[in-house]
Amino acid sequence: MGDGDEVVLVGFWTSPYVMRVKIALAEKGVHYLYLEEEHLLQNNKSPLLLEVNPVHQKVPVLIHNNKPVCESLIILQYIADVWSDHKPPLLSEDPYRRSKERFWVDFFNKEIADCGRRMWASKGADQEAAKNEFVEVLKLLEGELGEKPYFEGDRFGLLDVTLVPFACRFYTYEMFCNFSVEKECPKIMQWVKRCSLRESVSKTLPDKYKVYDFVLEVKKMLGIN
Repeated sequence: MGDGDEVVLVGFWTSPYVMRVKIALAEKGVHYLYLEEEHLLQNNKSPLLLEVNPVHQKVPVLIHNNKPVCESLIILQYIADVWSDHKPPLLSEDPYRRSKERFWVDFFNKEIADCGRRMWASKGADQEAAKNEFVEVLKLLEGELGEKPYFEGDRFGLLDVTLVPFACRFYTYEMFCNFSVEKECPKIMQWVKRCSLRESVSKTLPDKYKVYDFVLEVKKMLGIN
């Protein structure tokens, strides 16, 4: 693709799904304009967001030459396809490895959305169950990671891009559920630290304390004690 491409990303700063796209674009060296949905917390969505994602009305949305692409995993695949000549590749060239990457991404996506919210929005037995589910997911991912630096060995790929944004929420989960991700899943935290050495990650992930304060604000707004 030429330098004349117009790339716009509509997002919200605490969304790990938006962070996925930011990291992928940074890894590919794609320049883009970022537009923050400043009033998303008040459910006051911009006319642009309603126009480019009328079905779900959610971020992220990637607008490439005036054509919107929605849903983070679809956007990541789009980035991999459109900027395939930009190194490094997001997906393995081997069909079997690609299928494994997609399996784990799908597994993580289905598990994390529900138990992540329950860890900060619920109490008692439900909160404890959510924490245990979360730890179990991370332990399974540790098994897939093994002793490799990244999930695809030496290559920082799709699964890394998909998972690492959630690391900025670990502190929040720990504060509400009284546990340590590093103690439970040391290999995952080593992987997080390794990923954070990459400029694409370090410049994308927000401060963990700011994320925690944001969740406290959301709980207060929703009347959750």
